[in-house]
Amino acid sequence: MEKIISYPISFVYYFFFGLCLLVFHPVQWACLKIGYQAHKKSVDVLNLLLTWCTYILGTRYTFEGREKIPANVPLIIVSNHQSLYDIISIVWFLRKVHPKFVSKQELGKGIPSVSFNLRHGGSVLIDRKDPRQALPVIKGLGDYIEQHNRSAVIFPEGTRSKNGKPKEFAQTGLKILCKAAPSAYVVPLTINNSWKMAKFGYFPLGLGNHLKFTVHEPMAVSGHSFEEIMEYTEKAVTGSIKY
Repeated sequence: MEKIISYPISFVYYFFFGLCLLVFHPVQWACLKIGYQAHKKSVDVLNLLLTWCTYILGTRYTFEGREKIPANVPLIIVSNHQSLYDIISIVWFLRKVHPKFVSKQELGKGIPSVSFNLRHGGSVLIDRKDPRQALPVIKGLGDYIEQHNRSAVIFPEGTRSKNGKPKEFAQTGLKILCKAAPSAYVVPLTINNSWKMAKFGYFPLGLGNHLKFTVHEPMAVSGHSFEEIMEYTEKAVTGSIKY
């Protein structure tokens, strides 16, 4: 019954979702001409509106633990990954720490607003089929957050979980970021129920879901071995996933 009801509701949702992306593409372009802060503000407002669009689907949000995040330091946010709604939520709810993403290069073209922001907003695009290309790109992101006290968001599972069950964490990306940003704090983030938004695929969408985000205690990169950081982070993230 939920799937049947969702067809017309999803149509309305995608209309407004697509409208936001189309309208904010030239807005981002104009704001980027002014400077970084203006462009970031346009991206923040876009993601606020995209979050509001999900209310059409009956979506609710809980984002716990933001008060744990240290201020004015580089951050490496390590999270499980369940759907594109993870990204929208992180951009809006963690907007104060300027999140930048490690994304696959396919997202860098063809999607209004999204592709533009990935190319010009500080995020990086990698070819997942070419690890040699990815390594210096990720290092560049680490250098960037170290210099500007911003945040890198990495999904070490490498791909989205379609049923919420976590996949094994890859170490390479996080290790490179830790080496490039030695003054950073690693912030584990657990996402629950985001996968249910796309449990039928991307049309129709799931209705009435409660997306829950939990920020765990940050760990300073300095003073800890990478093995300690990796073990703590993976346990913190996956230990709170409900599936």
